[in-house]
Amino acid sequence: MSESNENKKTGGCDCDLGLAFIVLRLWLGVRALLAGIEKFGKATATPVAVIDPTTGQPDASGVMHNVNIKHYAFANYAGVPDALKEKFALEPLLPKFGLSLFDHLLGPLFILTGIMLLVGLGTRISLFVQALLYLALTVGLILIDKPDGIAYLGIHVALVAFALALAKHNKLAILKKW
Repeated sequence: MSESNENKKTGGCDCDLGLAFIVLRLWLGVRALLAGIEKFGKATATPVAVIDPTTGQPDASGVMHNVNIKHYAFANYAGVPDALKEKFALEPLLPKFGLSLFDHLLGPLFILTGIMLLVGLGTRISLFVQALLYLALTVGLILIDKPDGIAYLGIHVALVAFALALAKHNKLAILKKW
């Protein structure tokens, strides 16, 4: 059945595809925004007194346990985690300047593309940039042999590709063309 006949049959509404795109756009936008923000987070172990359940007061023996408390700051920024950065530094196929550049740009690019998707500003461009980021991350994980992460990123690339395929149904956007 042709597309025009299908539109006549459904009353000329591509509502399902438009809603599917909005759902993908919101999911990918939130995912990117929070992934970028998490690059600025750091958990620190803070000793806290054990509370006696009967009295509700700190244990008299002074027993302490560590509680991880997360806080966000520009000083905490790490685009690539230190453990992976060491592995990447040993990989001869990754140029050192490229690793440093990628490390500095990863978080801000995720935040920027996430906001762009959520607002509807240049959705196609932001989706394409996210696809490139996920592809770059995939290349890095291939080189250090992390198959679980590779599959995980492959799902993200597929979601972005699907969102790009549905982009023509983008109804709520500031710049629909881009």
